[in-house]
Amino acid sequence: MGIIKVNNIKLYAYHGCLDEEAKIGSEYRVDVVIKADLKKSAKTDALEDTVDYVHLNHIVKEEMAIRSKLLEEVAQRILDRFFKELRMIKKATVSVSKINPPIGGDVEEVVVILSKKR
Repeated sequence: MGIIKVNNIKLYAYHGCLDEEAKIGSEYRVDVVIKADLKKSAKTDALEDTVDYVHLNHIVKEEMAIRSKLLEEVAQRILDRFFKELRMIKKATVSVSKINPPIGGDVEEVVVILSKKR
């Protein structure tokens, strides 16, 4: 078993329950941790034998572009697509962070973390 991480994917999106969030949006960060059998790719040096992190990034960007009220829903959509499109994945964890959330205080970020296994 091996681990692939894609850290600090920076995006601008329009998630949240407030009407203002739908209009002005905010900054987000997504981190991904994938567990998969990487023995074959370590020997073959072939992209088709591993989990392509370009594909992971593409899924994150597409799903973050779809507005949701809750970060939980966004994270679940990302996980669902990972497992649908990338058969090698055994386990995945997705962290979706809203930077400077509008919650009436000096808060750096709010983070939702979801995991899923095959």
